Amino acid sequence: MQAAEIVLHHHESCDGIGYPSRLAGEEIPLGARIFAVVDTLDAMTSDRPYWKALTFETTLAEIGRERGRQFDPVIVDTLLSISIDELLHCRNGTSPEPILERPSLPASSLSTVPA
Repeated sequence: MQAAEIVLHHHESCDGIGYPSRLAGEEIPLGARIFAVVDTLDAMTSDRPYWKALTFETTLAEIGRERGRQFDPVIVDTLLSISIDELLHCRNGTSPEPILERPSLPASSLSTVPA
């Protein structure tokens, strides 16, 4: 898929009333369906000359309301499965706090145990 095709179709709506081609559902290229959601997330959570950024909570709620109408339900569900902390790390280009790993077991404890 060409990048131009993603940009061209990212204003299509899952319900078929978008533009420029009035594509619906899976007729819309996957990249465009993904881009539509993440572009909306970015636009709504960024300060603009004409409005202040909305919170991630408010933005995610609005995206959720448009699930199945404007946005692909699978893409929305995937976005909503990501924590706001993780989304903020993505936005800020930072890494989340490292997950504490379980201590490794000595090699001798890995021997087979009779069944």
